[in-house]
Formats: sequence, structure tokens, C-alpha cells
Amino acid sequence: MPSKVYSCATRGIDADPVEIEVDLLNGLPRFTVVGLPDAAVQEAKERVRSAIVNSGGKFPQVRKVVNLAPADVRKCGPSFDLPIAVGLLMESEQIPKGKVEKAVFVGELALNGSLRPISGALSCALLAEQSGFEAIFVPQENAKEALLGTSLTVFGVRHLGELIAHLRGEVFIGPATPGMALLNGSSSAPAPLFLRGRPEAIRAMTIAASGSHHALLSGSPGCGKTLIAKQLPKLLPPLSKKEQIELTQIYGAAGLLKSEQPLVTTRPFRAVHHTASVTSLIGGGIPVRPGEITLAHRGVLFLDELTEFPRSVLESLRQPLESRAVTISRSQGSYTFPARFTLISAMNPCPCGFFHDPHKKCICTSRERLKYQKKLSGPFLDRIDLFLNLKPLSYQELYDDNWIPVEPCLDVICLARAIQAKRYKSSVLLNSDLSVRKLSKYCALTNSAEKLLRATMIDYHLSARAYSRLLKVARTIADMQNNDVIHEHHLLEAIQLRLTPLPAPP
Repeated sequence: MPSKVYSCATRGIDADPVEIEVDLLNGLPRFTVVGLPDAAVQEAKERVRSAIVNSGGKFPQVRKVVNLAPADVRKCGPSFDLPIAVGLLMESEQIPKGKVEKAVFVGELALNGSLRPISGALSCALLAEQSGFEAIFVPQENAKEALLGTSLTVFGVRHLGELIAHLRGEVFIGPATPGMALLNGSSSAPAPLFLRGRPEAIRAMTIAASGSHHALLSGSPGCGKTLIAKQLPKLLPPLSKKEQIELTQIYGAAGLLKSEQPLVTTRPFRAVHHTASVTSLIGGGIPVRPGEITLAHRGVLFLDELTEFPRSVLESLRQPLESRAVTISRSQGSYTFPARFTLISAMNPCPCGFFHDPHKKCICTSRERLKYQKKLSGPFLDRIDLFLNLKPLSYQELYDDNWIPVEPCLDVICLARAIQAKRYKSSVLLNSDLSVRKLSKYCALTNSAEKLLRATMIDYHLSARAYSRLLKVARTIADMQNNDVIHEHHLLEAIQLRLTPLPAPP
């Protein structure tokens, strides 16, 4: 009977189970791998041969057939090196078969038999636990990552020879154990000072951080748009354990984890350059990998110089901004990536940047300004919750030592998020995640607030999306003041931030 070893194939940020069957047949020495392997898996034949020989094993000099099942799913990457080697050694009776029935093997082999780290070790460990396995063998550098969020016995393997001796019972590889600092990591403490001379910006960022609302900052060059956006991560509360595991799985699948710090403990801040492509922003490629919007999950996605982005790139954000996820369809299947990020974007009001600047004259024509602002479509802007026009600071405002402390803002944000966690019975759901059906349940209005909302909808001809986003922002402002019901002044502030127009050409 052919020997069978269990492994995993990463698929986006998730993993699929793979059974590796190895059979030795009579005939000329030949090594065949079937089951839709890519080039990296085909090249495993040479790595496995050298690794077995250099680890003190004997490479079978007969016909060798390796089947990666299910055969209709493409297998990508070098993580199948280790299970193929184990299968060959087991089928040639160099290691006992009963040792691997309840274990999963993943890892890339070097020619000398040592193991190199792989991407997606946490995804493989989570799948192995869900499938009922008891242990997983991974490269030593991936051991701490594989431990996160699972109760599996994780063995970190340095060398194939070490694994062979372990499976023979000659030596014992001790299971990996997590360090307390690794599991209890938290975000770094915020800076004691925030910004100077920008109370309206601080207020807008506090609202954005409290409910994860998207914001667009407009102003002349050097007025502080980028600096304000970079302060937002300091206002976000520390990641929960569930969010840490979620982000670690994403960054592990993307190959961005460091072996010395395998757990993501800080909220991501992804600043994307305006030359980014749709694939790099949304995700895709071969194999399919998460894009910047997924890497910004539970954190901040910052698009500076918004109008310099190609329109096709910005339009690709419309669906993720609404659904908080993105689905990428390819011929081999569909991949769904989470994308619950807070979008903070910045732009100049015109090509020269000084339209409506009180001290500098704009040299752009009305046609140039109109063309410049038309790069942002109405449907895209309709998905933005907060609009903020910034004026340049005067010399006195820059010179005065009027830094505003961040602690009061953090207290307000923590209060609002605690109220939302209690209301939705979840530590990860926020007001911006409310579905249309739940608006009436959780966004109760006073009579005066309801009359104001009706008048605003009629006077400004707002869309249904604008209506729901106004209510969500107002709900966040009410939570920041510990109010169960949305009052008129809560709605007024949301309307002011929502309907603040971008500087338009005359």
C-alpha cells in the first residue's frame, strides 16, 4: 500500500488539506510528482533527493510516484518538500509508518537537509486543528507562529536528519512553547503629545478612531494633512487577542512576519504610493496574495495625494469600502480577504495646491481645477464619512507651544468603543459595520433630530448611502458622549463633517 502523509496548501490567507501519497514501483529510477504541482513543487524532487542523502538516509533507486490529492487543486510553493521526503522515507521503510498518522508536515528543505521558513504556518496550524490532527511539524522559525491560537502540539524542526531520528525514536524533539511576552503583546504606548493648532482635525480623527469612519483631508501643501493622518494609529486602542491572531494569519500568508516577532501586536498603518496598481492594492497575482487593503485590516490605510492615483485604482476601492471585504475570482477558484480598515486620504484642492489659500494665489484655471477634482468620482466620495478642509497654520500658531495632549482623546475613544462592544456583544464590531437593517434598532433619534435629518435629506438630495453613513457617524458621536439616543447636536456635527464641500472651481 502507498504511504500517506498529510500536509496543507495555502490558499489566500486560508489553507486547504492535502494528502501526499508516495508509492515505489519496479522500473528505472524515475521521480514523478502529479496532482497539479507548480514549478516550485516540481523542483522539490531535486531538493528532496539531496536533503535525504545529506541527512544520512538512502534515496530509493526505483521508480517513485508522488500524488498530491485532491488532484484538481493547484499546489503552489516549496512547503511540500518536507512531507514528500517523509513519505519517501516511510515508503522505503527507513521510518515507521505509525508515527505520522495524526500529524501534519510542512516545510521547505535546503540541499543539506536543513529546513527553511515558509509562509502561512499559522493558517496550516489552524486547519490541522480543525481537521482533528494532534501535531504539526514545521520549520523551527515558524514554530512560535504555529502555536498562536491553537492547542496543537507544535514541533519546530531544524534539520531533516533530526526529524528522522525523532520518528525512529532515537531522539526526542521537544514541542515548542510560547513565551508569555509573545502572547500578551500589546500596542506601543501613544506619544504624550498630539498636534498643535488643529482642534478641528483632532476632533475629526477622534470620531474616525471611535467608529472606524473614513475621512478625506483637503488643504494646501504643508498644512499638516500627512502629519494628522499619521497620528490616527496612536489613537486606536490596542489589538484584542482575536485581532492579533487574525492579523498574524494575514501577514503570515503574505510572508511578512519576522521570526523574532511572529505575533502582530500593533495596528497596521499602510501608506500606499500613488503609483500602486489595482493588484497591489486589492490583492491578486499568481499565487493570489492579499493586497494593501487586507494588510491594513483592523488598522489604517493612508492614501496621500489622492488625486494622483489612477481613477481605476480608486474605483476598485468602492466595493471593499462598502462590504469590508474583497473577493478575488480566478479560474482556479475565489479568494475572500477581510478588509475592515479605516481609510484616511489627503489631497490638494487644485494642481498648484493653493486654491482658497488666504495668502497665496492659485495659478490654475477653472478648467484645470475641474479636471483635477473630477478624478474623484461621486460614488467614491459618497463612501467617505468625514470631510475636512484645512487652512495653513500661521507663524504664531507654529511658534506657540500649544500642543494638545492625547490622553483625553484616548479616554473618549475607549469609552465609545466599550459602549459599542457592549451593544453589539463583540470586541471587533463597530458602528461603521452596522447593516442597513440594524440602523433603526441601534440609531434611535429624538424628535428634533429626526426632523433635522428629514430636512437635510430633502434639501441636499442625499443618497440612501449618505443617509446610513450620517446615522452611523451620529451614533458614534453620541457614544462618545455616553448617550443612548442620538440628539440633534450629535446629528448636526455629523452633517457638518459630511457636507463640508471640497473647494470647488468658481
